[in-house]
Amino acid sequence: MTPILAAGSIADFFERFVESRQWNVNSEAWGLVIAALIHAVLIINFFAVAPLFYIWLERKVAGRIQDRLGPTRVGGKFGWLQTLADGIKLIQKEDLCPQAADRLLFRASPYLVVVASFGAFIVLPWSDGWIAQNLDTGIFFMLAVMSLEVIGVILAGYSSGSKWSLFGGMREAAQVVSYEIPMAICVLVPVTALGTLNMVDISRMQSGAFTNWMVFHDPFCLGAFFVYFTVATASVKRAPFDLAEAESELVAGFHTEYSGIRWSYFFMAEYASMFAVSGIATALFLGGWSTGLGLEAIVLDPLRGTGQIEALGGFSLGNYVANLVGCAVFITKGCLLVFVQMWVRWTLPRLRIDQVMTTCLKYLLPISCFLFLGVTIWPVVLYQALGRTTLWSETTIGGIHFGVPLGNKANRPVAPRTASSGAPRTAAVETSGAQFSRLDAALQNVEVQP
Repeated sequence: MTPILAAGSIADFFERFVESRQWNVNSEAWGLVIAALIHAVLIINFFAVAPLFYIWLERKVAGRIQDRLGPTRVGGKFGWLQTLADGIKLIQKEDLCPQAADRLLFRASPYLVVVASFGAFIVLPWSDGWIAQNLDTGIFFMLAVMSLEVIGVILAGYSSGSKWSLFGGMREAAQVVSYEIPMAICVLVPVTALGTLNMVDISRMQSGAFTNWMVFHDPFCLGAFFVYFTVATASVKRAPFDLAEAESELVAGFHTEYSGIRWSYFFMAEYASMFAVSGIATALFLGGWSTGLGLEAIVLDPLRGTGQIEALGGFSLGNYVANLVGCAVFITKGCLLVFVQMWVRWTLPRLRIDQVMTTCLKYLLPISCFLFLGVTIWPVVLYQALGRTTLWSETTIGGIHFGVPLGNKANRPVAPRTASSGAPRTAAVETSGAQFSRLDAALQNVEVQP
């Protein structure tokens, strides 16, 4: 299936707007350019603002756990503006570069880390249709881009001209490369059950009641969620796995020689990556933008297509409200997982580097392989025992669907624009989920010999 730009709705709007004004310009190209700029601005704003909130939240969480108050002065009683004040202070600090450092690599490393973290947000499904780039291999793209962050960390440690920075960079290389293996395998567990790498399709197939979420689909997906969250915490260099910047051993690790705004870039990317890996967990295991209460079918879906404004090219206010609610749900779930990462940091002691590697290669990797093997045979075992491929029986209560087979929930219409007339055409596309439907039907016609 050809990848569909989620920017198509914005691009179509500007294309129709230009055509209605009869301007002598390439309306399709300008529509895509404007849509790309809008999405980039929206993502950059969230990418930059979210760390401000997370840094404040971590200070309050750490204070609560350590029986103190945290920020209480700047910005009112709860210190809302403390992070902003620290950011202004960092901007004013001198940007130092050690004499022994490789100046080009030293100055470029923070930007590599930020770009790698930012790129992961391109395929995050914020809501049903709110996604910058709807790729059929979205989850694969996201893992690949996030793995590039380690290159910036290694270059930062290598180019600093300090043994402490070099030790931190090498620790990060060993740790991230090792933990990426069980992380990818844990991602494959729900992907194998769902039959698609498309992030939007993955979230759509978990719509309805919370029993449709992959974390409740089978015991292997449940185990994969906890293993994934553990390895994801290690992949973003969070305690107790933050050996690349262990201040008790390596001064400050790979960013020992950094100061001012470049130092802040590393932390902005770290906190943004915390939400990125939490967003993956939300989309794969926790239903994405679904509330889990069936509100989509009862309240939000009837809103879609209503309140169209012809002057704005058929813009639907109902679609916007429904997607806004879904986006709020998605961000809330991601923030809750980020809060858990903070909670773990200030609760558990830091591991030694040998314990970190042993945990990955001796325990998490075999467990993730077992979970992947189990999810592949789970539908067959379940069908032999219960006569269906889902743990929950398929029922409907108050318009909310329970236990719907995954294959019955993945079909979606595709309406690309033709190059000649620009008019949309509708084509029924059979996704991998539809193939699961045909597999279910085939299994029902098979006589099992004793």
